[in-house]
Amino acid sequence: MPTRWRVAVVGGGIAGLAAAVRLRDRAPSGTEITVYERSGALGGKLRTGELAGGPVEFGAESFLMRDPAGGESAAVALIRRLGLAGRIVHPTVGQAALAVDGELRPIPGGTLVGVPGDLDRVATVARPTPEADHDGGRPLLGSTDDVSVGALVRARFGDEVVDRLVDPMLGGVYAGRADDLSLATTMPALARAARTEHTLLGAVRAAQAAAPRAPGEPVFGTLDGGLSCLVEAAATASGASVRRNATVRELTPTGSGWRLIVGPTRDPEHVDVDAVVLAVPARPAARLLTGVADAVAAGIGGLDYASVALVTLALPEPALPQLSGFLVPGTEGLLIKASTFFTSKWGHLRRPDGLALVRASVGRYGDEAQLQRPDEDLAATVHRELSAVLDTPLPAPVAGHVQRWGGALPQYTPGHLDRVAEARVALRSTHPTLTLAGAGYDGVGIPVCVRSGETAAEEIITALGGSGR
Repeated sequence: MPTRWRVAVVGGGIAGLAAAVRLRDRAPSGTEITVYERSGALGGKLRTGELAGGPVEFGAESFLMRDPAGGESAAVALIRRLGLAGRIVHPTVGQAALAVDGELRPIPGGTLVGVPGDLDRVATVARPTPEADHDGGRPLLGSTDDVSVGALVRARFGDEVVDRLVDPMLGGVYAGRADDLSLATTMPALARAARTEHTLLGAVRAAQAAAPRAPGEPVFGTLDGGLSCLVEAAATASGASVRRNATVRELTPTGSGWRLIVGPTRDPEHVDVDAVVLAVPARPAARLLTGVADAVAAGIGGLDYASVALVTLALPEPALPQLSGFLVPGTEGLLIKASTFFTSKWGHLRRPDGLALVRASVGRYGDEAQLQRPDEDLAATVHRELSAVLDTPLPAPVAGHVQRWGGALPQYTPGHLDRVAEARVALRSTHPTLTLAGAGYDGVGIPVCVRSGETAAEEIITALGGSGR
């Protein structure tokens, strides 16, 4: 083994960059780290842009402040490591609403991703069926069981709770449907509680009690200056050589590591490294693993993804309610599935000229045909639907932006975590110097992706025989 390690990180999203930072911090001094990003920009779904002379997020807008166990999230820990903690800001308007029956109703408190911990509090938007949530004398789930969120909640609380609360909450995060999404992957705290509690109400309360939150403690944060600051700081702190517009086309094991084929097929570059962190979505990862670890490729290659578009409008002095935004159940028949009143929600973005930035998310899994519309059509539809939901004609936008994210959001069906675990065990047994990281395996959200990348880096350090620094 060479005295100076060479590690390739394939994928320049936040998972890959977090892996690179952890390698720099923990691998032996002098380790050569190279990040290969097939596009021209780092950060993946973290992208800060500009509209009407002000900053706006064209991708993810915030991160969770705490992890499920109650400590600070991996995103916050990384931000502290990068010296950006002083830039963390929190929403100044926290109340959001649901668009139900043609009107906006505040999202009830006391829920866990829409699943009620108090049935009386959700009566304003849905009618639960409490008699169905009976104690059958055993836990809701077996020790290894996984079910769809919709299947569990429908059986216990009825259709309205799923359709009007849980589905829009999950749809806002995953662009998927509660009836398809894995409980263990999307709501791990509730899944753990369901393996000991006999009722869903009890499971929700147990999950909430396991990670109590102090009154007024912020749930979300973002960075003053935009989340691209996190991307840039991570790339710098990693000390990695960053290769943009560098597609890794093939991976081949060698006697002592890996050979990468990088760049266009007409002029390929061959690079030899000791280890690889594969921090790309599941399907391109599966293509690279075909012929190298076929069982692993098959195990991860079946993961499906949803596409979305984010439409941001700059509106002159619109009449907006005192809300951070709203979610839209699929039963309402609207193209919009969620909207954020950016300059209301984030006080540091408010403008003295009264211009408001409003962003809408469109696109649900299985309904991608709606995203084939031209940008102008999407923007006009969003403007019309916003006016209808708010029950007031909004002023014409002075500027707009449509950001399309094709195949952006993984759709985790029941059993996802087991499939990923099996793939990783198989990969570790045959190719321990190749690890997987990213949302396709461990879940969406900045903290989860950061933790995934850091874990992959630690595995590489172990595999190369180093105890780390």
